[in-house]
Amino acid sequence: MAEDLADISTFLKEIPPFDRLPDDRISALLKLINICYLRQGVTLPPDDVVEPRLYILRKGSLRYYLSGKDRSIELLAKYSEGEICALFCQQGIAENAQVEAEEDSLIYSINYQHFKRSLQGFKQVSNFFAATAEQRLQLGVSQLADDAKINASLMDVTIESIYHSPVVTIEASASITAAAIKMTELRFSSLLVVRGEQLIGIVTDKDIRQRCVAQGLSPSEPVLTITTCDLLSIETDKNAFDALILMNAKRVHHLPVMHNNQLVGMITSTDLMNKEGQNAGHVTASIQKAADVAALVEISQLIPKLQQRLAKMGTTAKHVGKHVTAITNGITVRLIELAQLQLGEAPMKFAWIVAGSQARHEQLCHTDQDNGIILARDASAVEDQWFLALATFVCDGLAKCGYIYCPGDIMATNPKWRVSQAKWQSYFHGWVSTPNPQALLNGSVFFDLSFVYGDVALLQRVRENFLQKTTANTLLQSHLSRNALTLRPPLGFFRDFVLVAKGENKDTLDLKHNGLAPIIELARVYALSLGIDAVNTLERLEKSAGSSMLTKASAKSLIDAFEFLGALRLKHQARQISRGQQPDNYLPPKEISKLEREHLKDAFKVIKTLQDARQKNF
Repeated sequence: MAEDLADISTFLKEIPPFDRLPDDRISALLKLINICYLRQGVTLPPDDVVEPRLYILRKGSLRYYLSGKDRSIELLAKYSEGEICALFCQQGIAENAQVEAEEDSLIYSINYQHFKRSLQGFKQVSNFFAATAEQRLQLGVSQLADDAKINASLMDVTIESIYHSPVVTIEASASITAAAIKMTELRFSSLLVVRGEQLIGIVTDKDIRQRCVAQGLSPSEPVLTITTCDLLSIETDKNAFDALILMNAKRVHHLPVMHNNQLVGMITSTDLMNKEGQNAGHVTASIQKAADVAALVEISQLIPKLQQRLAKMGTTAKHVGKHVTAITNGITVRLIELAQLQLGEAPMKFAWIVAGSQARHEQLCHTDQDNGIILARDASAVEDQWFLALATFVCDGLAKCGYIYCPGDIMATNPKWRVSQAKWQSYFHGWVSTPNPQALLNGSVFFDLSFVYGDVALLQRVRENFLQKTTANTLLQSHLSRNALTLRPPLGFFRDFVLVAKGENKDTLDLKHNGLAPIIELARVYALSLGIDAVNTLERLEKSAGSSMLTKASAKSLIDAFEFLGALRLKHQARQISRGQQPDNYLPPKEISKLEREHLKDAFKVIKTLQDARQKNF
């Protein structure tokens, strides 16, 4: 008997969420277990059981289905060895729901009320069984949000740990020339101005340019004449986040550090950037100052480090996507500006637009580029050569920065995607009115559009026109819905994962195409059908919630699934970056914990449920 109990104990410790319990609680559960054998074709619960019970399948197979009045059967799921059937412990189970042994099965059962009492103090474990897949997923996402708060970056860094000391100063009576020479020799961009031991202010290289040279002021004048005296400072007991907030609010890049009213050091925005792992805002500021493509290439190499840093901080995939997209947009804008320095002024108004993950603000590092140009009118041959030169400069520059050329040639260098506003409108009219496979392919890309540079009104008019057409077009909605259902979550009947079968990514889960993409497609269908102009997936789901197409509860479940899948993808890529590998979307299941596997199954189940619901509506 002792050997049997030891065997059952070992078995339970390998099953989520029992694997989170200490040995004494596992021992208490062993006393509650009843062992039963279920013959093939026999249903649960057994005839002599009336109270709610958990059923843990040790050997055999169970199937869960709904039986119709016409003797039809709708198979919902199967349970394999090591899985738990908590169906009879949950509220709202359908009267025609059946759980049946598909083969002779060995089952451990536990009285649910006794089970809950034995797990007092382990609410997360007991709630796992009371909750639906949607509720368990929500708990998992909430835990991710809590982790993000706990792992805040600059909040945990003290000013004392990062300021520079001793501080380089210059006397207020010294000349501007002396200040410039000292800054040049030390390669500093600023000096603190003092009078003896008293801090007076700060002088920067910008002050020398704007207040001295530009104004024709003699450089022999005292440096005090161009000094900023209304000086902000920060105490050593503050944290780096306080410094960042103060700098951003007052638009300054240098802060003297004080202790007991004495100057002890200096902190700069560069210090904060380095400490925060190349914060996106600071990287964007560097992009704006880049003098050439080579400088942009150097900056772009920080993106994987930024993504890895943010992932380690517990930042959500939503915010990482916005950070990375902001950098990509900044690089694109700077490339357009550099191109115009060479090419001269544009011959007409235009809008540089982007599609795909960049348009949705969901971009991560090492992605391809999808872009185009909307022209104010038809271009002449000479004008088109100017815009081709612009497109070539920008797309080549993006490629050098790590954004690979679009495999489908959806780029502004392709004359098809470098046309007038009227031509773009005719494209959308054709895609909406004749939704053939090629139209759907183009639509899936260009229904997600975002503005980057130029005249935003050119895109706004195009977007307004096609949204008016999509809301009334049931044929398009039907075709888009079918398109959205082609990508199925990789979950088999036995609630195990369907992995990539062959190739270099064999035995992995494709988180992008089989996890995130189905949600992106569904969100697009909802938004276009309802005339919602949002492009970001989460915004589309939020704005669709409570509509005729999507209940608030279903929207919340899809949002949770999207955020959880995004977090797994982000952590997976962070691990690859730390190993010096190229980040991808192929997750080996063995890399994640047992509980994460269960939450991942719940996410896939949510997607499948919403896909099935959409399928019934067209």
